[in-house]
Amino acid sequence: MPAPIAAGAVVWQRSQSGDVKIAVIHRPRYDDWSLPKGKPRSEELLPMTAVREVAEETGQGIVLGPRVGTTQYPVPAGEKVVHYWLAPATGGTFRPSDEVDELRWLLVPQALDLLSHRHDRPLLDGIDGLTKITATVLLVRHGDAGEREEWQGDDDLRPLTATGRRQAEMLRALLKLFGARRVYSAPPARCRQTVEGLAADLAKPVMTEPMLSEAGYQTDPAASVRRLIDIAAEPGGPAVVCSQGGVIPDLVGKLAEAADLSALDVRTAKGGYWALFFHNRPSASIALLRADYYDDAVG
Repeated sequence: MPAPIAAGAVVWQRSQSGDVKIAVIHRPRYDDWSLPKGKPRSEELLPMTAVREVAEETGQGIVLGPRVGTTQYPVPAGEKVVHYWLAPATGGTFRPSDEVDELRWLLVPQALDLLSHRHDRPLLDGIDGLTKITATVLLVRHGDAGEREEWQGDDDLRPLTATGRRQAEMLRALLKLFGARRVYSAPPARCRQTVEGLAADLAKPVMTEPMLSEAGYQTDPAASVRRLIDIAAEPGGPAVVCSQGGVIPDLVGKLAEAADLSALDVRTAKGGYWALFFHNRPSASIALLRADYYDDAVG
């Protein structure tokens, strides 16, 4: 039997004075104070679970931010693993229920004191820095499109396979959980097809980005990196950028190196994506703060 898994979030908002406050819930069944979480439904990926469970337990909408860790503890079915994201609240109304009868918004020290379970407390470590995220880019490798060697004709016209179309549909749902508002794509058809459904849902055009294709990147990698940073810094909310396997690993590696982040495994599967979180710095440009990888749209 597979180990039990669940997903939740460290949900936060700013008070009128600018302080970060965390949502802590009381569960009468256990008479404990905890962070909102729950088990996935059938075929539900963990980011979806986290958003749904937060809505059900707190009444709050959220936008997923960086992963903040996992907790593990024994349950009758085995060692349960719970995956957590940091997530700003976007609004909503709490209604007490049999499952959750009280919600409190607390400063981090107060939340640490109130949480009943020791394993929840490390999830709040270092979140102050992560609440300073100012921009998000969801950098996607296009879905499966078969093998280049097996395609006859212009490679830019090579389309998604049935597997690639399924990946695109899953990405269509997942990327919205991170607040996607803008959509960009390298010119190849398989890149545009990966994100055009999402763009249709958002009623936004797919903006073509030649510098983020393999051909454009090979011409001037530094200019391509600058273009991605420019996209991140532009107004309009989190951006989705669909690119290629010959671009993404090197680009993410360069961003991480420039930000003095620890070495990342930058391999990126077809249909996989990076959630890249940026923050302002004293110089004029923004810098990468965190990079989370999601393999093959599985969450």
